Amino acid sequence: MKDRQLKRGAAGWILLAGLGIAYVISGDFSGWNLGLAVGGWGGLLIAFLLMGLMYTCMVFGLAELSSTLPTAGAGYGFARRALGPLGGFATGMAILIEYAVAPAAIATFIGGYVQALGLFGGIQPWVIYLVCYVIFIGIHIWGVGEALRVMFVITAIAVVALAAFVFGMIAKFDPAKLFDIEPTAAAGASQFLPFGFSGVVAALVFGIWFFLAVEGVPLAAEESANPKKDMPRGIIVAMITLLVFGALMLLLVPGTAGAEAMSESDNPLPEAIRIAYGGNTWLASFVNYAGLAGLVASFFSIIFAYSRQLFALSRSGYLPRWLSLTSRRRTPYLALIVPGTIGFILAATTQNGGLLINIAVFGATVSYVLLNLSHIVLRKREPNLPRGYRTPGGTVTTSIALVLAAVAVVATFFVDVLAASITAGIFVLALGYFWFYSRHRLVATAPEEEFAQIQQAEAELK
Repeated sequence: MKDRQLKRGAAGWILLAGLGIAYVISGDFSGWNLGLAVGGWGGLLIAFLLMGLMYTCMVFGLAELSSTLPTAGAGYGFARRALGPLGGFATGMAILIEYAVAPAAIATFIGGYVQALGLFGGIQPWVIYLVCYVIFIGIHIWGVGEALRVMFVITAIAVVALAAFVFGMIAKFDPAKLFDIEPTAAAGASQFLPFGFSGVVAALVFGIWFFLAVEGVPLAAEESANPKKDMPRGIIVAMITLLVFGALMLLLVPGTAGAEAMSESDNPLPEAIRIAYGGNTWLASFVNYAGLAGLVASFFSIIFAYSRQLFALSRSGYLPRWLSLTSRRRTPYLALIVPGTIGFILAATTQNGGLLINIAVFGATVSYVLLNLSHIVLRKREPNLPRGYRTPGGTVTTSIALVLAAVAVVATFFVDVLAASITAGIFVLALGYFWFYSRHRLVATAPEEEFAQIQQAEAELK
């Protein structure tokens, strides 16, 4: 364990809230708008409301779990305590799939913004992806405190850009532009739902993109100053901020430039400004550059997330143990480099952000089902477990999130059945690795395993 330690006390609740916002803020700048092409504005609005409700309910549950079991394993650690080793590993792997693939999707959007700005003389997209991975993995290897502070500054720039977009575009808003996609012949199709009821289901994946990865805040538990107080405060503040900005983008981007025009854009915010103002303006240029900062913030922060999830699974023996080695600066360098290499290969070979979004969302939704189930099980099985925070509404709240998460899993197959099926196959192979190999090689001294041993000992005493 001495070679597998993280730097404690590096983050208070403000940095944790910044981390939660940074995970997701790229979703406001690009990606969500692709949902207009499958659901129209009405379908995407319903998807946003449903997924916003799911995430809000789930975040309240995670605030409780992270204050109760504060480890770097986060979701895997919660499920390990509630659902046993298999449930813990399944949750951890689903989260790892989400976090390893999401930066690859974001890298493709970074490439789109860079090319829209005409930077670097028409450089090949794969070079942009490589530079992003090398620079930002390098900063994370340098140190967690330094990485979180850099991330906080980049995120602040992105938030300023979103605010500038809102103030600059609100006067250009025209409700009629929200409904400029012609209705199809699908069941239930109308001006509000041009792709019918099935369009709502297909849009759920893109509704998730507004909030994807905010659940990663508890991964910083072992590096926070006071996890019992800081974790709930940080993740809830982040969620409220994301709800506000997500609603504003959903309303103003298609409401100023038209839903049809925005449905296929790689850089919707600056493009919406140019359409609304009839050409390039200082606001479009500023939002384009700052939008790049928003994409970088999410890219940068999700690298942190996947490294901590892989570190925890490896430290406990669920995955090869060498992946959890830390450097002299207490950073898990191998857990940063290995998924980063995989993500770069995915981005460079596919160059398809929409495809990668669907893969990431499949892993995310599977983990959400298991995370909400873990909260419900722990509330029923261990009602007297010391909790630094209690979820408003208790298990009713996380039951709502559980049902919506199950619907979202099904929705991934509506958007791209091949991508969802391949990802499901990889997930099943990982479960096979656990069942036939790694479950016989778990590390009893890892924090998540110690929690389980304490629980077992207490049960035997009773």
